Amino acid sequence: MIIGIPKEIKIDENRVSLSPSAVGQLALHGHTVYVEANAGIGSAFNDAEYVRAGAHILDSAADIWSKADMVVKVKEPQPEEYPHLREGLILFTYLHLAADRDLTHVMLDSGVTGVAYETVTDSHGKLPLLEPMSEVAGRMSIQVAAHYLEKKQGGRGTLMGGVAGTPPAHVVVLGGGTVGANAARIALGMGAEVTLLDINLDRLRYLDDTMHGRFSTLYSSDGNIAQAITAADVVIGGVLITGAKAPRLIRRDMLKSMPDGSVIVDVAVDQGGCVETTRPTTHSAPTYVIDGVVHYGVANMPGAVPRTSSLALSNATLRYVVQIAELGLAEAMKRDKGLANGLNLHAGHVTHAAVAETFDLPYTAMPVPA
Repeated sequence: MIIGIPKEIKIDENRVSLSPSAVGQLALHGHTVYVEANAGIGSAFNDAEYVRAGAHILDSAADIWSKADMVVKVKEPQPEEYPHLREGLILFTYLHLAADRDLTHVMLDSGVTGVAYETVTDSHGKLPLLEPMSEVAGRMSIQVAAHYLEKKQGGRGTLMGGVAGTPPAHVVVLGGGTVGANAARIALGMGAEVTLLDINLDRLRYLDDTMHGRFSTLYSSDGNIAQAITAADVVIGGVLITGAKAPRLIRRDMLKSMPDGSVIVDVAVDQGGCVETTRPTTHSAPTYVIDGVVHYGVANMPGAVPRTSSLALSNATLRYVVQIAELGLAEAMKRDKGLANGLNLHAGHVTHAAVAETFDLPYTAMPVPA
């Protein structure tokens, strides 16, 4: 199979989809890998490393897209990349279609086959390709929040762990999945007080047993969320419904109860956000203030630490890329039902129920790609 790795063009995105080591594995299996010039430079991988691994460097993104049977990316196609989408091409990347009606329709019209990292599952129903970036984003969310709590950044001027004789920051985490658990661990490690909310009581019991420090759990209800945020210095939005738009757990009217200078980091922004007032921002302009609350809505948080993020993502995706390249997508999905769950679009059809429901589009049950 011919595999293409274009340079990411989303603003402030420095990750690359596959490391030179991963490319070497594909070359070892006899596959042709085209890498756009300087695709890995933001993650400190140079072209020479890819060449030594067996890749071919091409100067033009258009050539990468046109020659490839499968394009492996990090982020969803940007408008400048829409013309490259075509029937017969496999696009393997984060798509987050439920948050982007326009992209969904563009991809449907093109006939491209879209396999989304964020809906691939493993034998336990977990999300192995979303998990590494969720780990990064969860841990980063507390670093970010600590920074924006500083007065100069618009925050309350509160130190996350406080010092002797002063209270620590109070961090409220919405969601007990990978993002929320990692956020809670880092916040506790910094000495903060943490309240985590989730609707899964078994998950709350597990976290209550394994977390140490100033940690408490609450069942996630409208009333409990409203009460918790009144004393929050920081709110981390870490909720996820696989393939679907994130539920809105904090409404605009609830912001008035939060302290001035408190900080919301909505990690769910790439799925539409779990806070009504959240909108996507960039690493260059990451925050804005509404009703005295600092909002951070960067949709590609792991892009701020691209070396770590690219290696973690490449480690997770490589085995699936090899499966598709070795077997073809149809046979690979037949053998791995979790990979089949990643198929969101094929030949003009929506093949993921949550995406279809989000936009009230017809759902086609898992066709087998040719």
